Amino acid sequence: MNTPLNVIIACGGTGGHLFPGIAVAQHLRSMGHHPVLLISQKEVDAEASRKYGDLEFHTVQAIAKPPTLSPRMPGFLWKMLRSYLTCRNIIRREKAHAVIGMGGFTSLPPVMAAHYMGLRTFVHDSNAMPGKSNRLTARWCTAVMLGLKEAAAHFPGRTCIVTGTPVREELNHLPSQAEARKRLGLPQDKTVILVTGGSQGARNLNSLLIDAAKADPTVHYLVIAGRQDYDRVNGLAGGAPNISVMGFCSDMPAAYAAADGVIARAGASTLTELSIIGKACFLVPFPFAADDHQTANARVFTEAGAAVMYQQAELTTAIVHEFVHGTIQDTAARTAMENAMRAQAKPDAAMAIAQAITDN
Repeated sequence: MNTPLNVIIACGGTGGHLFPGIAVAQHLRSMGHHPVLLISQKEVDAEASRKYGDLEFHTVQAIAKPPTLSPRMPGFLWKMLRSYLTCRNIIRREKAHAVIGMGGFTSLPPVMAAHYMGLRTFVHDSNAMPGKSNRLTARWCTAVMLGLKEAAAHFPGRTCIVTGTPVREELNHLPSQAEARKRLGLPQDKTVILVTGGSQGARNLNSLLIDAAKADPTVHYLVIAGRQDYDRVNGLAGGAPNISVMGFCSDMPAAYAAADGVIARAGASTLTELSIIGKACFLVPFPFAADDHQTANARVFTEAGAAVMYQQAELTTAIVHEFVHGTIQDTAARTAMENAMRAQAKPDAAMAIAQAITDN
C-alpha cells in the first residue's frame, strides 16, 4: 500500500455536498488513509457528524457569496479571510497532503489555502450545470472531478476527470422491500411512492403531493417533508391513512427500498442515489436553483429514458396519478425506466475520486 495520506474533505452545507464527501472519506479510510471532513454549522451537517461518529469532523464557517455589487460584499470578504485563515490552520495542524472540496463556498477557502501551501487540490461538481462557486474554486485546483460529463464544457482549460458522484456505503446494502416497509410502518400490500425534496425539503412540492395523495387513496405516499416543513405538511395530511409524513429520514436505504417509485427534486446527489439503486422517478426541478441547474440535471436523465420531468408550475394531480398508475403500476414501463436509471450509475465514483486524490 502507498504511504498513508492525510486528506481534507470540505463538504458541508447541503446533503448534496455532504453525503458524497462522506462516501469519499469512507473509501479513503478503507484504503488506509486519514480523511478529515470540514462541515458547516447547519443541522444537516450536525446530524451527519453524529451518525458517522467513526469519521473525524471539524466545523468551519460556510459563507454564501452575495452579488458582486452588493453592500454585503465587504462583510463577505472579511468572513472569507477569516475562514481562509481557519482552514490554513487546520491544514497545517492535520499535516494534510491534499484537499478536495465537494462543492459550494464551503470548498473555496480550504482549497485556496491548500493551493498556496503547495498542496494538491481538487473540487468535485455533481451537476450538469456547475455552480459559480465551483467554477471559481477550479482556478486553484490541480484537477476538477465531475459527476456528469456534460459539465466539462464549463471548465475550459482545466484538467477534468469524470468520476461520477459518490454515494454512502449503506446505499449499496438496501434491506428487502418487506423489511424496509416493516421498519417504516408502511403497508406491505400497496404501491408506495416516496416523495423527497432532498435534505432541505421542498415546501411547494410537499403541498402539491399531499393534494395528489389525498385524491389517490389506493396508493401509499411516504413524504419526507424536511424538518422545517414537517408540522405544516403533517397538518395538511390530516391523518389520511395513505400518507406517512417524516421531517427527516435517518434511514434512507429503507425509504428507497420500501418505495416502488420516487417523486423528487433533481439535485445531483439524489439522482446519483436513484441511479445506483435503480428507481423509476418523477423529477420536479427546484425552480429557483442557481442557473436552473436542476433542470439541466433532470434533462440528462429524461433524455436517457431514466425519468420523467415536469416543472413545478406544470404539476397537477392528474399528472402525478398518470406517473403512478401509468408507469409505476405498469410492470413493463417501470422496468424499462429502472433499467435506464441503472445505466446512468457510476458505482465506483468514490473509488475513482480517492484514487485521483492519492495518485502520485
